[in-house]
Amino acid sequence: MNQVKFKQLFTEYKILALLGAIALIWLFFSWQTEGGFTSARNLSNLMRQMAITGILACGMVFVIIAGEIDLSVGSLLGLLGGAAAVLDVSHHLPLPLIVFLVLACGLVLGLFNGLLVAYAGIPSFIVGLGGMLAYRGVVLGITGGTTVAPVSDNMVFLGQGYLSPSLGIGLGIVLFILAVGLTWRQRGNLARHSLPVPPLWRDGVKLAAIAAVLFAFVRTLNTYEGIPLPVLLLLLLLGIFSYLASQTVFGRRIYAVGSNMEATRLSGVNVRAVKLWIFGLMGLMCALAGLINTARLAAGSPSAGTSGELDVIAACFIGGTSMRGGYGTVYGALIGALVMASLDNGMSMMDVDSYWQMIVKGLILTLAVWVDVATRAGRR
Repeated sequence: MNQVKFKQLFTEYKILALLGAIALIWLFFSWQTEGGFTSARNLSNLMRQMAITGILACGMVFVIIAGEIDLSVGSLLGLLGGAAAVLDVSHHLPLPLIVFLVLACGLVLGLFNGLLVAYAGIPSFIVGLGGMLAYRGVVLGITGGTTVAPVSDNMVFLGQGYLSPSLGIGLGIVLFILAVGLTWRQRGNLARHSLPVPPLWRDGVKLAAIAAVLFAFVRTLNTYEGIPLPVLLLLLLLGIFSYLASQTVFGRRIYAVGSNMEATRLSGVNVRAVKLWIFGLMGLMCALAGLINTARLAAGSPSAGTSGELDVIAACFIGGTSMRGGYGTVYGALIGALVMASLDNGMSMMDVDSYWQMIVKGLILTLAVWVDVATRAGRR
């Protein structure tokens, strides 16, 4: 009985445990780098690096919740980022047209993957594996196996631009007001349906913690150049995908498909259509991540996104998404992405050999899946 209660408590407060783990990771790397890791400049760079994985994680968390997997996201990111560079450098198309074409290609390729999984009946693992090889081959073909550079200043701004300090402060205030409004709305909904309402002090403590985090976040980044545009995009996607997951019929159906696909189908839900559009969203996120990655590097590299799918899947599992589907959150996946980006950044600053970096990330992924298996009883 005590063991079951422990599992339930751990499951409920897993995000707090992850935040504590991030704090320990940052303290360790700050100590090892004599404060260099937690400098405003490095944290700004860390957030930009994390944004790429985070954008992909927004789509991947839906795929995994639905009980599927997509191994092609790293190669698809490389393909779409390379295509953006070619359109910019070789064809000199205007940036809005490039963005539209790349997003459209991402959606079409994502829907194609979903079509193969949902309607052709091919396991998503095989579709992703085939896409990983095929998309990487295409990007090598369109780039000629060489780096395409330099991209235009307008595109570079997408990945290297910043919000002005005043706009950053305004954004922090808006986010806090939004958090207050959502908390108040949640309390009202619970009371309206005669459900237990948390004590007011508990919500007050939560809002105070959110205010402290937002203040530290904005102040630290404003100390350097401001909030990077990729981070702003990631915050926007966090809001959109969290809303889709918790406030829409489509989001509820994703969880239902992952929990029990057959029961969901018998209840009248078009399971195939749900899976089709999940992969379509994943393709859109690959397009966005490819654009931001090319803009951040100011070039289209044929090796961009290599092994990116492993970091994204690991981020989702670390953030609490169940490997069996039916359970997970967008904000948890983004916290997992921050863990992965922090490890990459910190070990690179310490000049840790690449093989050790791979070993550490592999062990953390295994640990995250073990925690999911060990705590599954707490979610039943």
